[in-house]
Amino acid sequence: MRDTLARRLGFLSILLGVASIALIAVSVWGFRAGGWPWPQAYDVAGWSAWAGGAGVVLALTGRVVGLRRETGGVSMVLLGLILSLPVAGLGAAFEIAARTTPPINDISTDTEDPPVFWFTTTPSDYPAQNSEPQRAAYPDVLPLELLVSADEAFAAALALVEDRGWDVLSADPAESQIEAIARSRLFGFEDEVAIRVTETDTGARIDMRSRSRLGRIDRGANARRIEAFLSALETRART
Repeated sequence: MRDTLARRLGFLSILLGVASIALIAVSVWGFRAGGWPWPQAYDVAGWSAWAGGAGVVLALTGRVVGLRRETGGVSMVLLGLILSLPVAGLGAAFEIAARTTPPINDISTDTEDPPVFWFTTTPSDYPAQNSEPQRAAYPDVLPLELLVSADEAFAAALALVEDRGWDVLSADPAESQIEAIARSRLFGFEDEVAIRVTETDTGARIDMRSRSRLGRIDRGANARRIEAFLSALETRART
C-alpha cells in the first residue's frame, strides 16, 4: 500500500495554515471593529502564531518524509508551508523584537527637554527612567538639523504628517509644534506623536517624540517611526 504519511502531514499543515490566517484576521477585526480589549486581541493573535508555527513544522516534516520515502504529497506540503509561514514569521518577528528591545514605549530625540504633549487624551512628561535604556538601544534617535527656516521646516513636517495619514491634533506655527496620532498597520494601535521645530543660527532643529497609548513595551516601533519620519523629512527639505 502506498505510504500517504507525507500527504497527511501536508493536509494537516494546510489546515493549520488556514487556521492561523483565520485567527489573525479575527484578532485584527476584534480589535478594530469588534471593540475587543487589546489583551484579548493579542491572545488570539498568539494562537494564530502557534497554529502557523505548527503548520510550518508539519510541512517541513512532511517534506522530509516525502524525500526519504520517495512518495508524493509535495504540492500539499508546499501549500501548507505557504499558508503557515506568513503568520508564523510574523509571530517570530514579534517575539524577537520583544526580547531584543528595552521595555519602554515612550521615545524622544531630546531626553533632557523632550516635547510635551498638550492635546492628547493623557498628557504626561517623558519618563526620565527611559533616557538611559533609550540611548543604549536607539543611538540613532537624534534631533534633525535642517538648513532651512523654521517656518519652512514646520510646513514640510506638517505636509509629511498629512501624507502619512496621521490624525493631526494640533498644528499651530506660533507654538512651533505638531501633535498627531499615528496608527500601526495591522491592528491600528494608536501612538501619540509630537514634533517640535526650533529656530537655530543655521536653520531649524526638529525634535520628535513618539509614545504608545497601549501596553508597556513597543518592540521598537516608536524609535523606527521617529527615524523613518526624520529621514523622510530631511530628504523632503533638500528638494
